[in-house]
Amino acid sequence: MGEREFLIYLDPETRLCRYRHYHVWQGSRIVEFRIQLEIMIAGIWYPVVRYDTAHGKPHRDILHPNGRQTKEWLEGFTTAEALTFGQKDIMEN
Repeated sequence: MGEREFLIYLDPETRLCRYRHYHVWQGSRIVEFRIQLEIMIAGIWYPVVRYDTAHGKPHRDILHPNGRQTKEWLEGFTTAEALTFGQKDIMEN
């Protein structure tokens, strides 16, 4: 089993938007992950969207400015597919 964690600034010059990535694999399978888009406002990092497996299956959490969260289950996705889908969504949107 292995794990990997890294951080990528999506705007390297201003460093106000970043992608946080963590995943665990066993053999060739992704068994757990957490990826998140974060933005800095007035010196504080705020999560905007998170994809993870925290509740036993892949899902997306949209974190609204008022503190409310919207959860969307990624039914029909394997853990690896959900990770790839989330990465693409964060990087493209």
